[in-house]
Amino acid sequence: MYVLSTNPHLPVYSIDPDGTGNSQFRVYTFEGSLPNQSDLLIPHRKDHYLLVFIRRASSRQWIDMTPYELKDNTIYFSGPNHIIVKEGFTQLWSTGIAFTGEFLSLQENASLSRLPLIQNPQNGHELLLTNPDIVFVEEMLSQINREYRQPGEWQQRMLTAYLTVLLTYLSRLYSEQFPATETSADTLLLKQFQAKIDTYFQQIHEVSEYASMLNLSAGYLSEVVKNQSGKPAIKHIHERLVLEARRLLFHTNNSLKEIAFDLGFSDASYFNRFFKRETRATPAEYRATIRKMYQ
Repeated sequence: MYVLSTNPHLPVYSIDPDGTGNSQFRVYTFEGSLPNQSDLLIPHRKDHYLLVFIRRASSRQWIDMTPYELKDNTIYFSGPNHIIVKEGFTQLWSTGIAFTGEFLSLQENASLSRLPLIQNPQNGHELLLTNPDIVFVEEMLSQINREYRQPGEWQQRMLTAYLTVLLTYLSRLYSEQFPATETSADTLLLKQFQAKIDTYFQQIHEVSEYASMLNLSAGYLSEVVKNQSGKPAIKHIHERLVLEARRLLFHTNNSLKEIAFDLGFSDASYFNRFFKRETRATPAEYRATIRKMYQ
């Protein structure tokens, strides 16, 4: 279920109640299934918090223009208004918990909204787990899932109790993995660069042009972006182009020439070479593969 935001191209998804009828809290379980094709490669926001324990996956998702290669036995989390894109088409083994701000605002849950994991002051979205952490998280998720499937007068309190323990435990990990620091000028510059890419990637493909927009030299911008993100500035541009190309190949019937033009490539053959270099498959091969997968 979703409602449109003020931007008609960016849907905002709400919790879609399952058989329990709960619209403020939901548990999701994937056991080797493929993700829902309807929101794959579609940039969107959620109006709720989402916490996912990935047991096994080999795909990628984007949160606020940062791509995350999903790691096994790792927690990923996001809150309302983060821009999310699910890029992968592979099988997924995971358990997710979704809950709204309204759920957190209930009297017995009020303190949860102040936890570091919920506040997310360092804008982190990935928590690495040790073996003891994995055992603990699995136990808490099992307890939450069991209560979620057993409606009754004590269900709300039990869910809140287990969720409080889990979020408190993960907030301790968050504080260890994302120690409080002042946001540096270089970090802000990376965010500005990513925001510019998201706005202009269809028209501008060169680092030097983004540097001019930011009143910087291309060399300085490249150095800062590489130091902050671990990858070259041009890679950020190419990843955003590939993401949009995949979206168009999957969700539209546009010709390869039309897609190349939409992405700012004047030559379809160059777009073909670019896409194959970045993904190891031609656009036509990619389209055929994903459509066969979802037939």
